[in-house]
Amino acid sequence: MPTPNGGLITETNRQYYEGAQGFQVIYTDGEPPSYTSVFTTTFNTDLIFGSWDQNNPNYALNNFKLYWSLNGLPDTWEEIIEEYSVNGNTITYVASEYPLQNSYLVVQLKVLDGGNYGDHDAYGQTVENNYNSYSYISLNDIVNNFMVAYVGQDKLIPSVKRTDVIFHAKRSLQEFSYDTLKSIKSQELNIPPSLSIVIPQDYVNYVKLSWIDEAGVKHPMFPTNNITISPYENPIQDSKGVPMQDSFDTNVEGTSITEERWKRNSIYYSSEAIDANLNGYNYDQWGWYGFYGRRYGIDPQYANMNGYFNINDREGKISFSSEMVGRLIVLEYISDGLAYDMDTRVPKLAEEAMYAHIIHAILALRINQPEYIIQRFKQEKSAKLRNAKIRLSNIKLDEIVQVLRGQSKWIKH
Repeated sequence: MPTPNGGLITETNRQYYEGAQGFQVIYTDGEPPSYTSVFTTTFNTDLIFGSWDQNNPNYALNNFKLYWSLNGLPDTWEEIIEEYSVNGNTITYVASEYPLQNSYLVVQLKVLDGGNYGDHDAYGQTVENNYNSYSYISLNDIVNNFMVAYVGQDKLIPSVKRTDVIFHAKRSLQEFSYDTLKSIKSQELNIPPSLSIVIPQDYVNYVKLSWIDEAGVKHPMFPTNNITISPYENPIQDSKGVPMQDSFDTNVEGTSITEERWKRNSIYYSSEAIDANLNGYNYDQWGWYGFYGRRYGIDPQYANMNGYFNINDREGKISFSSEMVGRLIVLEYISDGLAYDMDTRVPKLAEEAMYAHIIHAILALRINQPEYIIQRFKQEKSAKLRNAKIRLSNIKLDEIVQVLRGQSKWIKH
């Protein structure tokens, strides 16, 4: 039976900030010394164990390192390089030497600065990934809490399969991710000579693409819109213009001529392209912004000096205009929130809205359910979703006031 998660803080300050947990190995006097140590970590982060052997490639999969010291003093810690096993969050270690008795052990999760033990070599970002975790609750905890609080005898839902709850929880998370939750992710990438980057694995839609200059300032880029396109199919034609087929009766595909021409084109310095698309707005010593906003008839969607990008659905890539080669960009995109299955984190500000969404979805699919009950929970779902959007909008009065300090100016849109 799952237990409800009240979102309490369970880690110590040392566990949260440093990513370390210490244990002291003490044996009872008068008994034969035992060199076996068993201890269980209580991090919010589960241990990931590949191998204890540093020569084993799976050793790199570990998200922690294990150190020991005879007295626990600084600069006395050494990494344990003998065999140990991990079951869940429980580590079992059999020491080969007696001095380990009454000594100290530390589990150090990997951290950007390498940690405070051994040679400060526990490099990774396991600890940083746990920062700000209190603002979130896992999808698995959402399901457990729902099963405890909403399902059972004398409750509106007497019984329901856990798999059904998981399905509706995932569906609600997907819907929330599109317009409610903070599900925008970002990647820092370099544009290769091919002028294309692969779309991220959990990509649903883009939010913004920007290139980063030497000062770290981002310059928003724009989609190509009506300038060019990446054709989804490129059939090879015969002399009559009819698509040709191979021995399997499918069209023979070639490379895209449109894309090749776009790669060769530099929208910055091609006067023909500028004349055609920008109504004669030529690049001069003042750049495109020399007459920005002053030239009569200019089309704002083309008034851009930051480069263009195009979604290539055929190859699953994002293509860029030729002047972007070698530049550093940041891709901001929307994920559906399900990339990491039941470990997906949900903001606590939207937790109640998810419960309402799940209970309505379950009741709406049941036979002989009174319609007024379904409508009641439909209204409750909408109200709690609206509350979640307001809570997650992150509106700060001071920031709004700062923006509106120029109150003597006309607000234009």
